[in-house]
Amino acid sequence: MNPVHEELLREFTTRAPHMRDAGLQITTIDTARASMSLPDRPQWLGDPVRGLLHAGPSIVLADSACGLAVASTMTERVPIATLDLRMDYLRSAAPGQPLHCDAHCFRKTRNVAFVRAEVWQARADEPVAMAQAAFMISTPGAPRPPREPPAGGAAAGAGGGRWQPPAADEPVLAGIEIPYVEYLGIRATPEGEGAALFRLPFQDRLIGNPMLPALHGGVVAGFAETAATLHLIRSMRGAKFPKCIDFSIDYLRSGRPEDSFASCEVMRLGARVALVQVRCWQSDPAQPITVARGHFLLTAAA
Repeated sequence: MNPVHEELLREFTTRAPHMRDAGLQITTIDTARASMSLPDRPQWLGDPVRGLLHAGPSIVLADSACGLAVASTMTERVPIATLDLRMDYLRSAAPGQPLHCDAHCFRKTRNVAFVRAEVWQARADEPVAMAQAAFMISTPGAPRPPREPPAGGAAAGAGGGRWQPPAADEPVLAGIEIPYVEYLGIRATPEGEGAALFRLPFQDRLIGNPMLPALHGGVVAGFAETAATLHLIRSMRGAKFPKCIDFSIDYLRSGRPEDSFASCEVMRLGARVALVQVRCWQSDPAQPITVARGHFLLTAAA
């Protein structure tokens, strides 16, 4: 076996706290191709009423498998980072069985790699989601120095100081527990206190790159998609249920080991489809770590 493949089998999932915590497993690896699986867990539920999985675990699985497919093309280990990721949801994923992902790195240049992937459950020829991603190759891998507080500018508050997150937050939906949202610990600003803002509290288990360290890209994408869904529910006062059709995210900088925040804007709200844009940042709203957009199908609430 290729020595790089042997090293990936030993260390790819075990070194990343979030992959370890989620139980991600490598099922096959070959040059430019990789398959991974995610075991079924109660925490992956996203819609307790309809009994459907949250999209977040599928994104984590797809991002991880795509990264593994890129890494499998190397003759030596070099750092890689997700540039962008798009998920198209073809059918609902249900609890009771694991998720699988088959990824193929179909094009690699000196600096960028392009990957396609399919996420499935019972049958590989009936995928629940399709993914496409681009990765930067040979990104810096050295630990980063502590962040310097921004001095004024776009991040400054009315008094010219550093931006301050809201002092209070609350569960995202009063009286409703969503297992995957609880797993990530996502909170929201109380309604009636200005524009909705969502918080992803930092936890060690959310780290995907322990060298920098940095949050797992799939976690950040799952947070952004959750924020978009919750923002729509709030905007429509629960009149309709949003179900994601597709979701695209661009990674502008890696997420540090600290709290992350998301704000959303509804760009279109029709009778059947909505388009939402999401911006995620950490200590400075003027320096987003990701921007994302998603289409949502609107159906009558159960």
